[in-house]
Amino acid sequence: MKIRFFLPLIFFQVFFISCAATINGSLALNGSGELMLRASLESRTSALIRSFSAVSLGPEAARSRPVIDGPAIARSMAAAPGIAEVSFTNTGPSAIEGPIGISRVDEFLALPGNRGESRFIVYEQTPSGGRLALSLDRDSGPQLLARISREVADYLAALMAPVSTGEFLSKGEYLALVTSIYGRGVADEIAGAKIRAFIDFPGPINAVRGGTYTGRQAVFEVPLLDILVLETPLNYEIRWN
Repeated sequence: MKIRFFLPLIFFQVFFISCAATINGSLALNGSGELMLRASLESRTSALIRSFSAVSLGPEAARSRPVIDGPAIARSMAAAPGIAEVSFTNTGPSAIEGPIGISRVDEFLALPGNRGESRFIVYEQTPSGGRLALSLDRDSGPQLLARISREVADYLAALMAPVSTGEFLSKGEYLALVTSIYGRGVADEIAGAKIRAFIDFPGPINAVRGGTYTGRQAVFEVPLLDILVLETPLNYEIRWN
């Protein structure tokens, strides 16, 4: 039996700089899982990221490449703990999608050599029910980012995101900084971006933290700004019978 499931935070959203994103998938009772990721950048942020590429690659080379390189991000992520396989394709210059196979969710992005000791995810399944918990804070956020992808880390560092720089800023302070450097349009796109998650479980849900639920479905809507700044820790948990 498998659990239909959206990982509401994971992780990957950190590389969604300023975008609309969804993650669909399934998690097996043995802790393995399959996800499908879809994400696209907003127009002003897309133009900004292309300008970063033009500085390092030259204008002509930057124009010939996608704004976010799905295959390059997949290659970086492939070596992360707990990932069995990953493959992203570009559905447009600023959009990617593709599957992610997770070998064991409780080892996802764990420290090297620490089998079953991910700081970010707790997964439990017993005959009477199950529990999935995810957490992210200013200490664990940069560590998670470092394990995902150098390309993602570079994008977020260029946007001065506290999850990348380690700087302590409020959400208002961060948006003011982005506005002063890159303009209000980019700041507004970051402020408006959300990651939406819908989780279906095989048993009735009896508790959700950080979202809502009806019957067997939990629903999460995570502002990207919350992830980029981590002004307060992000904690999500689902329990089911």
